[in-house]
Amino acid sequence: MTKNNHRQQFPALANKAYFNYGGQGPLPEPALEAIYEAYKRVQLGGPFSGEVGAWVVQEAMLTRRAIASELTVPPETIALTEDVTVGCNIALWGIDWKAGDHLLLSDCEHPGIVASVMELQRRFNIEVSVCPLAATLNEGDPLAVIADSLQPNTRLLVISHILWNTGQVLPLAEIVKVCHQTGVKVLVDAAQSVGVLPLNLIESGVDFYAFTGHKWWCGPEGLGGLYVSAEALADLHPVFIGWRGIVTDANAKVLGWKSGAQRYEIATSAYPLYAGVRSAIALQHEWGTIEERYAEICRLSKYLWQHLSELPDVECLRTSAPEAGLVSFRLTNGMPHKKLVDLLEKQGIMVRTILNPDCVRACVHYFTTEAEIDRLVGAIAIL
Repeated sequence: MTKNNHRQQFPALANKAYFNYGGQGPLPEPALEAIYEAYKRVQLGGPFSGEVGAWVVQEAMLTRRAIASELTVPPETIALTEDVTVGCNIALWGIDWKAGDHLLLSDCEHPGIVASVMELQRRFNIEVSVCPLAATLNEGDPLAVIADSLQPNTRLLVISHILWNTGQVLPLAEIVKVCHQTGVKVLVDAAQSVGVLPLNLIESGVDFYAFTGHKWWCGPEGLGGLYVSAEALADLHPVFIGWRGIVTDANAKVLGWKSGAQRYEIATSAYPLYAGVRSAIALQHEWGTIEERYAEICRLSKYLWQHLSELPDVECLRTSAPEAGLVSFRLTNGMPHKKLVDLLEKQGIMVRTILNPDCVRACVHYFTTEAEIDRLVGAIAIL
């Protein structure tokens, strides 16, 4: 499928130059139609009927399989959630914390995760420290920084696979290996990596991997997931509890948890979104393999980075070509970054600000065009 034909399936791309995939991807028309048809089927079958109940079970199974295939893991290791943050909270709060335990996170984590860790610290009197990964963007060794920050009482490392503010890709498998040598589990915020990087979570050895469907997969908002490795499952207790995660007998007596990661699912959800995320994933495969899509993302992010670097009043945070689709830069002419974002949006060009570090972030996907990038760079050049 040509890029032009592929782009025509995304209504949001018809009237704007879009660079906010790291915040939310545009929903393709086939996914929108799949969601609508699923809602209609529920109503025609009866929202609370045996037929629709069986359909929901089948939809959930198909969705876990589709997601598991993308992550190269067994379907039973996937819990369906609302978003990345819910997945991270399942892992954070499911650990049996004791006073004096140590949690390590990086200085590039999302505020939602930082706030959760702060509450864990308050409630369970655990120790929390922050390792300085931001300083390794252009030089330094993130693996060495993490290894040096581990303590004898460390139980969990919380990091992102791709740092949301700078776009740095961390060496996940190597980090997991170092952590597991001392019994430390690893929780990954995968908001920016799922749908971008070719993934094999089994080979990586990671314990928990929280992701969403509404960013780089371009699926509907409100549906994500959490991967829990078979080894980590035994020690992670359910936090949010509902009928989807439990087993009962004929008299509705609770017998225990569902097998696998399904135990972390709760209750009624917007089930028609399942068809939407599967459709969005399938559409990406029509353009190319994940390896081909990732290569195109890297090519286009390098194109954007090179052209931004040539502007006299722009400084890219990276001093070499990005390894993913996030390109962060700052203005050196004194213009507030929020003002730049607002001015660009009035021209139909969508980017966003990042507060820490203070910069602007533009995201390119595999179906971004050079013409869009030229439009963005040209608009910045004349401001």
